[in-house]
Amino acid sequence: MNKFFLVVGHTYGTKLRAKAFLVTTAITCLLIIGVANIQPIIEFFTGDEKTHVAVIDRTGSLYGPLEKQVSHDQIALTKITDMENEAKEAVKEGKWDGLLVLSMDAEGLPEAVYYANTIVDNQTPEELERALSQLKTALSAAKLGLTDEQMAELYKPVPFQKVALEKNAKTEEELNQARALVYVLLFAMYMFVLMYGGMIATEVATEKSSRVMEILVSSVSPVQQLFGKIIGVALVSLTQFFVFFAVAFAALKTSGQEVWRFLGFDHLPASIFVYALVFFLLGYLLYAVLFAVLGSLVSRVEDVQPAITPVMMLVVAAFMIAMFGLNAPESAFVTGASFVPFFAPMLMFLRIGLVSVPGWEVALSLALLAATIALLIYFGAKVYRGGVLMYGRMNIFKDMKRAIQLTKK
Repeated sequence: MNKFFLVVGHTYGTKLRAKAFLVTTAITCLLIIGVANIQPIIEFFTGDEKTHVAVIDRTGSLYGPLEKQVSHDQIALTKITDMENEAKEAVKEGKWDGLLVLSMDAEGLPEAVYYANTIVDNQTPEELERALSQLKTALSAAKLGLTDEQMAELYKPVPFQKVALEKNAKTEEELNQARALVYVLLFAMYMFVLMYGGMIATEVATEKSSRVMEILVSSVSPVQQLFGKIIGVALVSLTQFFVFFAVAFAALKTSGQEVWRFLGFDHLPASIFVYALVFFLLGYLLYAVLFAVLGSLVSRVEDVQPAITPVMMLVVAAFMIAMFGLNAPESAFVTGASFVPFFAPMLMFLRIGLVSVPGWEVALSLALLAATIALLIYFGAKVYRGGVLMYGRMNIFKDMKRAIQLTKK
């Protein structure tokens, strides 16, 4: 048992002190702080910057009503009497950010043309178009003789409620909160498995390529090595995630946000967090064993990526199905896929978070997932035991057979 903890400690310490790990963690923390304070940062660089738009009103009556409709936080309108060509030249020279020419159509309703050096900025034209649309609506109503009360009634939204008939069905507010949590955890699980699963495979391949593995095998059993590396890398990833969470929590606190309300998790039941932890750990263990076994079959670090690509495709497929399932958690496809062990960590958790899932379905999914993990551990330990001593060109299926044969010698 002491040897097992030595492998765990060595893996954990080596990865934790690696320059790549420290630099990646520092950069990610800076990005988290930046995102949490994005509004103050934008305001710092933009200040009270507005888009200054010159307006030529050919009607003589549209400028006043338009100015009342436009948001003055974003756009500053100025009425000018210049000729249109002169105003366009002023825009080209940078005196104005844009030029708006107002006129009336054949029916006596407003129309406009907006000129700017480039039309990359959509925000200003869209705001002007919105204001002109409201102005056009008001003028049309006046022509028809409609009062303000009649206009308000005309545009009043239709009362529409969604009521779930099932006893334990979630309300719309609960669904929105659960959907946010499920999305965050699905994305975290996806990144977790891809980032740290590859790290496990690379760790094994690195030791093989440097011949360190031959010394390790003589002193530590392959099974202890397998789980020592899996748990060691898991501790590294949990350390990094804890740092990220602590930085995000502190950044949101200092930016004046109520963290749980900001995330929308303040009314969620504790059981959903328990399920998240269970499926997260089981999903990691399932894929970690696969990554470690595949890493043991390659002789060079550069062969790791081709070897683990099929497993990565499984993870990507599970994530893509989960993204589809966020909007259709009760579809037959998502329901069926949630019992497939390689998809269950994401899809069954998604279903638990968004809909009422019978207890027997959760139990069956967990049982299948646990049985698959046990089978992979048994089979993987045999492949790992022989695979770590194999060198040469990689052929996954032939190498698995050879690795198992080596364990029998």
